[in-house]
Amino acid sequence: MGRIFFGSVSFVRTKEMNSPIKGEKHSLIQEKHRKEQEMKMKPNDSVTAIKWKNDRLSLLDQRRLPDKVVWLDITNTEQTVSAIRDMVVRGAPAIGITAAYGFAMATRLRYEESPDNWQTSIQSDLELLRDARPTAVNLVWAINRMLGVFERVDGDPVPLLLDEAKAIHEEDITANHRMGELGAELITPGKGVLTHCNAGSLATGGYGTALGVIRSAWQQKRINAVYADETRPWLQGARLTAWELIEDGIPTSLVVEGAASALMASGRIGWIIVGSDRIAANGDVANKIGTCNLAIIAHYYGVKFMVVAPVSTCDPNMASGQDIPLESRDPDEILSLGEQRIAAAQASAWNPVFDITPATLIDVIVTEKGVVREPNVEKMRVLWG
Repeated sequence: MGRIFFGSVSFVRTKEMNSPIKGEKHSLIQEKHRKEQEMKMKPNDSVTAIKWKNDRLSLLDQRRLPDKVVWLDITNTEQTVSAIRDMVVRGAPAIGITAAYGFAMATRLRYEESPDNWQTSIQSDLELLRDARPTAVNLVWAINRMLGVFERVDGDPVPLLLDEAKAIHEEDITANHRMGELGAELITPGKGVLTHCNAGSLATGGYGTALGVIRSAWQQKRINAVYADETRPWLQGARLTAWELIEDGIPTSLVVEGAASALMASGRIGWIIVGSDRIAANGDVANKIGTCNLAIIAHYYGVKFMVVAPVSTCDPNMASGQDIPLESRDPDEILSLGEQRIAAAQASAWNPVFDITPATLIDVIVTEKGVVREPNVEKMRVLWG
């Protein structure tokens, strides 16, 4: 961990996806593409961060965005865990999908090593995957779902486990489109929205949770502006959300977190729309640090607050947000920017990654199974079936 190196060399060979077309011809094609997007002005969800290709996992290195588009080939458990811990991949649904593919790859390697003993030897891989990041419940959910197949395997386990990982990936995309529709229906046309961190295609299997709603609402002309918090210290809003939405032809304006109150006071936005890394049984929400700040300010100004997350992010085993384990990271992520220290030499830092937004500050939780207004224990219980 330590300092944030957005341009650092990763643990596996990187390949920049440069076009073979050079010079003026390339520029003309890029300009034509840009104009076509501006003319359409509706999202096509062109961004993806996770691919299963050539019998291996490929991850878009989100530390390198927006300056460079770099794909990393992931082939074993150690690389999968490093990708999750080191923020190559981030966002609860994307972490879960990555862990599922990691499970399948670990199984393949262990089965090749010992067809008779692979079920024992893989246990160390599963422990590493489970512990990669503590707050995102989708990681454990995906592993548990893979274990359901694992326990029924007779013979070569790889085809069945790989099919299950692909199903988790595809189902997430379908769920995101459904949540996009449900969330967009709640937005009265005429104002803008504010989002925090990145809960889009880059954080999911595709389309996004919070950004899925924004994509759908923009296409339906229900919103007239999109604002994104820059989201210190990793700048997910500035580097990822703005890049992702602009790639899909949705104009996006950045604000520093400290400007959120002024933005709400101006009357420019009607909704704050965020994702979640874990939702407790009572509707409390764990999300990127700073989310609770926004909910408190929104409550004061009468701005609606929407959380968008698949049911796999909901954890009925956590009675409230107080039970959710919250990750902290290296203080140097705050004290430095890249290789440059920006804080006083003797300054220290506290660097929590997530906070808890109480259910009482949330107007609506949108899942693929339905919408929960003013969430509480009884209303959330409906989601568990």
